[in-house]
Amino acid sequence: MTDASTYTPPKIWTADKESGGLFANINRPVSGPTRDKELQRGVHPLQLYSMGTPNGVKVTVMLEELLAAGHTGAEYDAWLIRIHEGDQFGSGFVEINPNSKIPALVDHSGAAPIRIFESGAILVYLAEKFGAFLPTDSARRAECLSWLFWQMGSGPFLGGGFGHFYAYAPLKVEYAIDRYAMEVKRQMDVLDKRLADNEYIAGDEYTIADMAIWPWYGSLAKGLLYDAGEFLQVQEYKNVQRWTNQLAERPAVRRGRMVNRTMGEPSSQLHERHDAGDFATKTQDKLATST
Repeated sequence: MTDASTYTPPKIWTADKESGGLFANINRPVSGPTRDKELQRGVHPLQLYSMGTPNGVKVTVMLEELLAAGHTGAEYDAWLIRIHEGDQFGSGFVEINPNSKIPALVDHSGAAPIRIFESGAILVYLAEKFGAFLPTDSARRAECLSWLFWQMGSGPFLGGGFGHFYAYAPLKVEYAIDRYAMEVKRQMDVLDKRLADNEYIAGDEYTIADMAIWPWYGSLAKGLLYDAGEFLQVQEYKNVQRWTNQLAERPAVRRGRMVNRTMGEPSSQLHERHDAGDFATKTQDKLATST
């Protein structure tokens, strides 16, 4: 690995050496499938293909909240896409998401299947489909969508920026870690000031903005993301802590966080979800021995 202090970028970049880091075996500069692998399909109209990363949790929380609110049409099958093993580059997954990122959803409830990819797009699609968790008043709707897209734009600085250089990069680059740590703390300050005067992100109503932001920034606030809580002094963001704890108590949030989860205590994991009863029967125990 080239010393960061002596590296000079070439005139033309080429992928001619190992990049290093946790995701080196799946990183590549081109798109498209690397293998033929069809996606499985369950009995429900909504078929989710995902993993229990923060981006995946956004959607499973939304689906569980819809079910908790009485929207029976939101029943879904959740299939595990193991991104560390490259499942996202299977031909079936690339067909529904050419960007090869989780989550991806297919809605089979109409005359023809509808694919939706990008977590924010899925949240908006489901909110509009079921008329829930997205205000209809123009001003409230605009506020909710503004915060939803705030997360979509800010998240990469937290994940691919701070998270990569702090936790995954094969060598520690002080400039990169300092640059992204500063930005992440600025983002937490934005949220903390917003939540000082508002119960939820978009105001007094629980919305898809909360569902999008909580998996990333709530996990960061509790020191669960990149083991960086002490480094970033997350406890100082008291309003974010209050909001994080409040959402964590919601039963649907607890269930959504379990779906497609492959890390942590076994009791917190449900590798696949095909029925509400799966939370009680712990199907992940069976699936873990068959995959």
